[in-house]
Amino acid sequence: MDIDHLRTWIGRTEEASDLVTPRLIASYAATFAPHLAPCPAGDAPLALHWCLAPPIAPMSALGADGHPAKGGFLPPVPLPRRMWAGGSIETLAPLREGDLVTRRSRIGDVTAKDGRSGPLCFVAVDHEISTARGMALRERHNIVYREAMNLPAAAPAAARAEPQPADLSWEIDAGPVLLFRYSALTFNGHRIHYDQPYVTQEEGYDGLVVHGPIQATLMLNIAATLAGNLRLKLDYRGLSPLTAGGAFLVKARRQDDGTIRTWTEGADGRLRMEGAARAA
Repeated sequence: MDIDHLRTWIGRTEEASDLVTPRLIASYAATFAPHLAPCPAGDAPLALHWCLAPPIAPMSALGADGHPAKGGFLPPVPLPRRMWAGGSIETLAPLREGDLVTRRSRIGDVTAKDGRSGPLCFVAVDHEISTARGMALRERHNIVYREAMNLPAAAPAAARAEPQPADLSWEIDAGPVLLFRYSALTFNGHRIHYDQPYVTQEEGYDGLVVHGPIQATLMLNIAATLAGNLRLKLDYRGLSPLTAGGAFLVKARRQDDGTIRTWTEGADGRLRMEGAARAA
């Protein structure tokens, strides 16, 4: 992996625009309700921006994993497995029905590390999302690339963890319909979210993988619900993949320093994603 070459992508930019349509708001609400923070009529629910202006590539331009092939805006990292590693999101103003939304994106950093499972490459993408009224959101999206997984003959079941106490907890059915609907809303062709043979036999997961932004969407909304405030800054990171097939929990708890800790727990009680939210 030629990290010096990949780092020449730092500073590259792109811009995309999309409309907040009544159908998109209704489809999004139908997918996540009742697990959305209350918002005024005409405003878009929190985290709907991840459904706007997705990359649209022809079938001939897709990689084996279903993502658009690398080497355009994103650097051509020569590692096959791509995951949503975490990031931060700051909500400054609402998106509203009928808004023309513009997202300006910039490659903020490209770094290489050695992980327990082999080499890793992290790509940080900074987004500014605005409407005619001005800036609405700022975001940093961290992507991690990994080597292909060596498939074990039989992996032992992970030990259960004791569930952690929370001030507010939501139970979410992580079935294939939720994953399909969110992939459709975001025009996400990544096969780990819908192709059972691919995800288990090629990438080595136990089952279909719940999208990172599904978890982050729910974490942002539960934090806003507990805080009673839609203007938040959420810093979050993925800890381990969450696979579909049962229910998982989204939790939030007030901290002594005024922040709200939020996280997701798998059916085994182990943390999958965690974050901290505070007033923006």
